[in-house]
Amino acid sequence: MSRNDPGYIEALFAIWWAGLIAVPINAKLHPRELEFVLSDSDARFAFTDADWYAAFSRIGHSLPNLERAVPLGSREYENLFVDSGVAPIASVDPTAAAWLFYTSGTTGRPKGVVISHGNLYAMINCFLGDVEAIAPGDAIIHAAPLSHGSGLYVLPHVARGAVNVVPESSGFDAGETLALLTPWDHALMFAAPTMVKRLIAAPLLGDARLERLKCIVYGGGPMYVEDCKAAFAALGPRLAQIYGQGETPMTITAMDRLTLAEAIARDDDARIGSVGIAQTGIDVQIGDELDRALPPGEVGEVLVRGPTVMQGYWRNPHASAKALAGGWLHTGDLGTVDAAGFLTLKDRSRDLIISGGSNIYPREVEEALLRHAGVAEAAVIGLRHDEWGESVVACVVPRAPLLDEAARAAFERVLDAHCLEHIARFKRPRTYVFLSELPKNNTGKVLKTALRETVSRAKAGSSDDRALSSE
Repeated sequence: MSRNDPGYIEALFAIWWAGLIAVPINAKLHPRELEFVLSDSDARFAFTDADWYAAFSRIGHSLPNLERAVPLGSREYENLFVDSGVAPIASVDPTAAAWLFYTSGTTGRPKGVVISHGNLYAMINCFLGDVEAIAPGDAIIHAAPLSHGSGLYVLPHVARGAVNVVPESSGFDAGETLALLTPWDHALMFAAPTMVKRLIAAPLLGDARLERLKCIVYGGGPMYVEDCKAAFAALGPRLAQIYGQGETPMTITAMDRLTLAEAIARDDDARIGSVGIAQTGIDVQIGDELDRALPPGEVGEVLVRGPTVMQGYWRNPHASAKALAGGWLHTGDLGTVDAAGFLTLKDRSRDLIISGGSNIYPREVEEALLRHAGVAEAAVIGLRHDEWGESVVACVVPRAPLLDEAARAAFERVLDAHCLEHIARFKRPRTYVFLSELPKNNTGKVLKTALRETVSRAKAGSSDDRALSSE
């Protein structure tokens, strides 16, 4: 549990050398969410930054299996390097768990995705073959979290003798990232689309050594066509795209720099808006409700199989069997494949919201809202946001009428504070819409499509995203 730190990478390889399982945890999580992950995984040891180390004084009593927490960079951490003996590298089977990746859960409880050593090895080969070649001395700038995509890309860079560069800020700062191009040539970085937008809007872009930037691999959320064109205009042919998810990390489809540049040159919006073609050794199929293959152009669920697909969910055989039914990973994403094999995503059947590259499941936010006594009903949706990709919108039915704008604004503040007590800050709603009732079908299911239309109309008529409250 840490923001980006050089010790993060050292700890990962030490864990694997010992034959243990790494559990990289999103540093943005709420302490209650962290407590669940540590408990569910039965983690015995923790490497932390200073802030998270302090959190253990509040949650450590509920974690009987946790034996020790070590702050990265501390004297205790440095002492781990001076042991008199060096343990031999552990022998592990390719199917043995290496990385336990906790996803946000549609039921409000995250699931641990079991990624094996064999999965990671296949991912390395996919990256080097389908995304970008790496040579000794090249560099990857870890501005994105090491707990997620950027951490996975540590592996192909270590495999090729490249340099892993951790910004001093421990995260993403556009100016700092651009400045790092001066000392580090042939640099690559993984970035969510919102990071790319911030980078090209940075005042220092004009002075940056862009000739030293080899590639930005973007993913983790939708990159809209116009945003991609703007980034290409600012950065040149240095953009590559990947599509994946925790269950098959970074490795469903890819569109390398050359392919994307050719699509830009042809002004081929359909190709630019796609997420590329299946990576090497990966099968992608569009299935109907019975998992039957659909022809090119038909919309269905994206199904995936191959050596990068997870072993299953940690201690959750029912969810594993459902996700991997018939030998295919059921992504929950809806898409279509054209005659040339390019996949275009159409929607997310599980209503997943991706904001700033982070996954947010509406039900988790809804359950937090419904814990408040003043909330009768709640439905959470995502709407397009120019900077973050999507923004979290909470549609709330209050138990007591909100008679004026002052009352609505006060209730917003109350709900904001309430959410911050129960979920991570990045998951909280950015906009509230107060309604007398939620639209529902005959079976009582909330019609989120109708909600999106209602909120979109209200947003179009308002200059303030926070001022969409109406009853």
